[in-house]
Amino acid sequence: MLLPHISSPDDVKALDASELPSLCAEIRRALLDCSSAVGGHLGSNLAVVELTVALHRVFDSPRDRIVFDVSHQTYTHKILTGRAQAFTDPAHYQDVSGFSNPLESEHDLFAMGHTSTSVSLACGLAKARDLAGGSYDVVAVIGDGALSGGLAFEGLDNASELGSGLIIVINDNDRSIAENHGGIYRNLAELRATRGQAPDNVFRALGLDYRYLDEGNDVGALVEALSSLRGTDRPVVLHVRTRKGCGYAPAERDPETWHHVGPFDLAGTDAPARRATADGTRPAPVDYAELTGRLLTERMDRDPQLVVVSAATPYIMGFSPERRRAVGARFVDVGIAEEHAVTFVTALARAGAHPVLGIYGTFLQRAYDELWHDLCLNSAPATLLVFGSSVFGTTDQTHLGFFDLAMLGDMPGLRVLAPACREEYEAMLAWSLDRREAPVAIRVPARGVDARPDLAPAPGEGFEAVRYLTVREGSEVAVLALGSFFPLGERLADELRRRGVEPTLIDPRFASELDRDRLEELAATHRLVVTVEDGVLEGGWGERVARYLGPRNVLVRCYGVHAGFPDRYDPHELLAENGMTVDAMASEVLGLLGR
Repeated sequence: MLLPHISSPDDVKALDASELPSLCAEIRRALLDCSSAVGGHLGSNLAVVELTVALHRVFDSPRDRIVFDVSHQTYTHKILTGRAQAFTDPAHYQDVSGFSNPLESEHDLFAMGHTSTSVSLACGLAKARDLAGGSYDVVAVIGDGALSGGLAFEGLDNASELGSGLIIVINDNDRSIAENHGGIYRNLAELRATRGQAPDNVFRALGLDYRYLDEGNDVGALVEALSSLRGTDRPVVLHVRTRKGCGYAPAERDPETWHHVGPFDLAGTDAPARRATADGTRPAPVDYAELTGRLLTERMDRDPQLVVVSAATPYIMGFSPERRRAVGARFVDVGIAEEHAVTFVTALARAGAHPVLGIYGTFLQRAYDELWHDLCLNSAPATLLVFGSSVFGTTDQTHLGFFDLAMLGDMPGLRVLAPACREEYEAMLAWSLDRREAPVAIRVPARGVDARPDLAPAPGEGFEAVRYLTVREGSEVAVLALGSFFPLGERLADELRRRGVEPTLIDPRFASELDRDRLEELAATHRLVVTVEDGVLEGGWGERVARYLGPRNVLVRCYGVHAGFPDRYDPHELLAENGMTVDAMASEVLGLLGR
């Protein structure tokens, strides 16, 4: 066994070259054992075992700077840099993040989990080195569809202009989460087919040197190729062909399903269940993905202008490979290109199509300007379905999704709806697709599908006018609980009733605009208004309510999560830290009432 003796890259360098394949085999086994127990990004990490071993064999991290794009493929890197126990000892499987984290190791240069950043980061590292007269190597490792992101192109374009020593490793496994999309991948396919000799070469066209290695899972070939690039004084691309899921047959056969998995039976044959959060660290909701896919495909049958758009995450809307094949060109995956996706649906809508963009809230942040300047400024009637935006979404600090209400709530002309149940979601989606005036964003509940016939809009009821739904009429205290946290507000109302207060309970439904008439009524008839939201408190929906009620003679208490970067947190503990347990909120409400 070699792995128990690997505690740093120096130990990799000390091995005989003939031992490297055995080390890779042991690492691959550890990745499979760990992932089968706790889940993780399996396919992408299996693809880069040999590449990562070769990188640490050739380069001197952390003196040499190695930057992994997205960093969801850094499990082998962590094993080789003193964190092997987190992948070999079941008692420590949860010790490290699934992404790079400078708090864990000096070998992790940046905290990152979003795509297409590595080349830009490497350009900055190389420029800083040159300014200081340094002599270390800078290596960017980019793959898994990240080249479709505009930032990757900006980085490549600037790398050529810098003209400095920089190594860009293209880890080409021909996949994003699903299949790759975009013209650059046609060129990569040509380069693979010709072993790097195709006359058209996007990297050379940008002014970058180019090398190709077809044996991307051959550790010896990788060591030789990387060694030849050490000390380069100009930017060079090493295009490496790898196999996603390499070494585990089910993952090689079905790389989309095995990109990220939950716990699975390593000895079994069944595919793991699809997870529906941004990095998959929590179980999928009961079926909002499937519900969305069914609703949209049924709608396509009677609406020839309906187009469904994804930015490389088709599964969050229930668009499996089979469903994508069935609808054909009516489903467009633009690849990992959120900015393009928003501007694309803007033009679709203005040209008469009926676009729906399904996107994770944590990735929608990357398109802030396009939301503001393109979509909203032009009042384009597109529908945005925002997934995973909740404290119960992804809990890694790189994928926090609960900032969306603060971001979207002040977008001029964007109506943001927050359904509390299946019935509201279905009605809001249908209304938005029928509307042809302005953009609409729907915050898809991040937990299981709740059926609440009592909250269902009346037949024919739309959402043109901003009207809150009063579920219970009471006095003294009004509880306004938004979207997926309506059940929490309902439990708070029940607890207050048990303690002798009969509160008014309201399902606001609108996350961007205020029902001013209802708020005026509440201010005139209640002593305290309580807002409860599943999102960041600062700049969130509750603060907008408080700002409006500020001049009125009524107290307002807003409950939400304070802004920050909590990492791998327990959602219930996070809510407790923010005073959002039923008991804590009820006690504070009674205190504010002087009881």
